[in-house]
Amino acid sequence: MSKSLYETLGVNENATADEIKKAYRKLARKYHPDINKDESAVDKFKEINAAYEVLSDSEKKAQYDQFGDQMFGGQNFHDFAQGQGSGGVDLDEILRQMFGGGGGFSGGFGGTQGGFGGFNTPDLDIKARITVPFMVSITGGKHKVNANGHSFDIKIPAGIKSGETMRVRGKGKQYQGQVGDLLLQVEVASSNEYERKGDNLYKTFDVPLKEALFGGKIAIETPEKEVSLKVPKNTKNGQKFRLKGKGVPDRKTAMRGDLYLVANVVLPDVDSLDDNLKKELEEKL
Repeated sequence: MSKSLYETLGVNENATADEIKKAYRKLARKYHPDINKDESAVDKFKEINAAYEVLSDSEKKAQYDQFGDQMFGGQNFHDFAQGQGSGGVDLDEILRQMFGGGGGFSGGFGGTQGGFGGFNTPDLDIKARITVPFMVSITGGKHKVNANGHSFDIKIPAGIKSGETMRVRGKGKQYQGQVGDLLLQVEVASSNEYERKGDNLYKTFDVPLKEALFGGKIAIETPEKEVSLKVPKNTKNGQKFRLKGKGVPDRKTAMRGDLYLVANVVLPDVDSLDDNLKKELEEKL
């Protein structure tokens, strides 16, 4: 039985979870569009991520190991991906639909409906929306959800973005011993402190005039911890300081963006200055 998903990641069928993860990360870095500018790298990157989504999930992997490439209508995974991943189609979402749900395979590939058994299963999934606090979306953490008459905590992965959908297994409707999933469409709350652009974060911090003119150290809170930033003399208003790898983690590649600290030079109230200093400044500036 052909099982081309393993070929996509360059591992054999007996590979351990750690070996699969290691192979995935190596390929993801190699074909990441920010690193590999070849046009074909984008499709390759999608195939790698979709293959890893299946092989890193014990339930999906067990189903794939049982049926192999029959799930792709007998095609190998590359040919299936080329056919399904074009025209703006989300290949990851297609695979989630194929493997998701409590009633077997919910996709209709290979001429089946409701799975390989040929029977129809009612849609047991429940859809809902949640708003995740900004800092939780950056660092990850627990978030309380109220759905289907129950209240429970879910784990929010670090780096999640607005518009993404999280699948919570076994929290949907029930039917004849089968249980659906809860599909949560995520909205990330805005922040008064940070602005997110892709995987990079931007934060404005105040620089007193003395430190801006003569240099000094300023304590600044970041998503991880407080840092002491050394600002050079003659720091300009709007000047950016880059903290590499202190931004948002990419959920698929494990690579992190950067944190940019933007200087806001704070001028003192002229009336609060010493009269002699004020006079000297007025004469010499």
